[in-house]
Formats: sequence, structure tokens, C-alpha cells
Amino acid sequence: MTGDSTLVIVDAANVVGSVPDGWWRDRHGAAERLRDSLVPYAAEGIPGHTTGPVELVLVVEGAARQVVPVPGVRVEAASGSGDDLIAGLAAAAHGVRPCLVVTADRGLRQRCEAYGARCTGPRTVRPLPPSPGT
Repeated sequence: MTGDSTLVIVDAANVVGSVPDGWWRDRHGAAERLRDSLVPYAAEGIPGHTTGPVELVLVVEGAARQVVPVPGVRVEAASGSGDDLIAGLAAAAHGVRPCLVVTADRGLRQRCEAYGARCTGPRTVRPLPPSPGT
């Protein structure tokens, strides 16, 4: 998917780390679960932010570098800083197509917004689990 479709870049480490569900015991598996949960967004878009279809890119780093793409979700492995790769993807989209970056990292948000990207937090694609008793 290219052209005028929105590029949605997901900061895997930041989104996975936003929910204390034991992800640190299996970073690769947590990134795969996130990847799989993103598939519907490729066709449907991100509720409240984009309409589908969108090009969805999951940026992985560290122990999650070996996560492979699936239909609907492209996976980009950062050889160094995931933030640098995300900012580079946002920069490449600047003036070419709309871009939405999913991260809670304030510094990364500022870098991407400087390239015209819109930013949203992890809950957009990974709702918090219900609290006990709710």
C-alpha cells in the first residue's frame, strides 16, 4: 500500500512496554503478539485517527529483531536505534503522504511531528486490560 494511504508506524518496544503483562520474559513473543493484533488495522484503519486501508509498519529492535512480517503488517528491524528508524520513516513520508506514529515517547513524538507526522499513544492500538473487578 503506498500513494496517498496513511503510513502508520508503530513503535513496538514502546507499545509492548505500555502494558505490564510479563512481556519482558519473552520480548520476541510479545512483539509477535503485537504484530498479529495489528493486522485488522491495516484494512480498517486506526479508529479515531485514520480510515483504512493503511500501510502499517511495526518497528522492532533488540530481542524482537527477528520478528517477521505478516500480510497487512510490514516489519522493519532497526539495526541501531528504533527511534532513529521511526523518525527516518516519518521523514521519508513528509510531503508525500499522511503519517501517524504510535508511541508514548515524547522525544520521538517531537522528532516525528517536526516532519509533519501526527502521533498517538499506545492505547490506540493496544487497549489496557480491564482492571480486576471491572
